[in-house]
Amino acid sequence: MPKLLSELEWLNRFAQLGGEFSTRVAPTALPQAKWFAFSQELSESLGLAPNWMHEPGVLPALSGSSTLKGSEPLASVYSGHQFGVWAGQLGDGRAHYLGEVMTPVGAMELQLKGSGPTPYSRRGDGRAVLRSTVREFLCSEAMAGLGIPTTRALCMVTSPLPVYREELESAAVLTRVAPSFIRFGHFEHFASTQNLNALKTLTQYVLDLNRDALMVHLGVKGLEGLSFTQQCLAFLELSAKRYAKLMAQWQGVGFCHGVMNTDNMSILGLTIDYGPFQFMDAFDPEHICN
Repeated sequence: MPKLLSELEWLNRFAQLGGEFSTRVAPTALPQAKWFAFSQELSESLGLAPNWMHEPGVLPALSGSSTLKGSEPLASVYSGHQFGVWAGQLGDGRAHYLGEVMTPVGAMELQLKGSGPTPYSRRGDGRAVLRSTVREFLCSEAMAGLGIPTTRALCMVTSPLPVYREELESAAVLTRVAPSFIRFGHFEHFASTQNLNALKTLTQYVLDLNRDALMVHLGVKGLEGLSFTQQCLAFLELSAKRYAKLMAQWQGVGFCHGVMNTDNMSILGLTIDYGPFQFMDAFDPEHICN
């Protein structure tokens, strides 16, 4: 039976990993927020009622002014390589993980993008502009329609709040959805600091999330007979295959990501962090879209 957003069951398993992995931080309110766009197809697949966006408190919660009951807003820490150079500690600089909800298609994480500064903003304002948010909304839903693995866009709100980039623009917040927002950079962060306990905790968390996919990949009915090391190696192989397939699918539609750095690479092989992307109508080996 379709539900309102407040009726979904929250799990928040990533939040339960502890303070080494994230910082509890509330979004910053977007003034005079109003609805801009929704994905009806995604809403239906998540089991949401047709009128879910009209429930009292939902617009404030998805624009950063309040908190949904059961959610645990936080920003996660990660590191990464950017354009071939080690960039050190990064993190969710303008995104807030709201939590994880149970849906008819499995557990899904909800995240606000453009929802204000966090401890990882690196002097940024934590905001997203309407122009880039519309691009991510449209492209992520188009990629899903093309059958290419991607994060999804549930809805989008906008505001007259001025945000300065090359010029003054208006602010927007995107609610995006994925089974997990864990990136390669999460693993690099703890590997770079030699925090092996945290690295093992994170690895076990990701293995648990991918249990069914690993069993299909290995052709087994259970993982109990495999050691932790064997499961890690199997997941590494699965991740490599996922990314090889993703790259081929991108090439098949002429998609250029523009910032394929390890902090923008989903551990699940999803297209994530739509920034200066472009589509090529014809192959050009010298094309640069960022």
